[in-house]
Amino acid sequence: MTPVSDKQATIICTDRGLTISGTRLTLYDVINFLKAEYSPKLIRNKFNLTDAQINAALSSIEANRAQIETEYQQVLQTRAEIRSYWENRNAIEPFDRIAMMPRKPGQEALWAKLEEQKARRVAQKQ
Repeated sequence: MTPVSDKQATIICTDRGLTISGTRLTLYDVINFLKAEYSPKLIRNKFNLTDAQINAALSSIEANRAQIETEYQQVLQTRAEIRSYWENRNAIEPFDRIAMMPRKPGQEALWAKLEEQKARRVAQKQ
């Protein structure tokens, strides 16, 4: 079933990039699926788009292919940088990251007590 809409489908510029109006779907998302050899009909159905919306996206991509391809490559580069950042950030185990954080002032007695209990447990295991 294809959604019905009385609105004119347009491509708008948002902070996420060139977006199909009335959706959160960018032209770069459509390009991803086109490069993965999805047909326009499958893309339309996957994202519940109208014929007018998918046609507007495809027309805009075709009419501005060089500019959109340049922007698409920048989006891919940014995504790779973000992915790399989080992979590196998450490489440190969460407990190790917490252990490396500075202790809050005024909690020295609490930390001393915890260290004492930890030492007792280690001694008991031996």
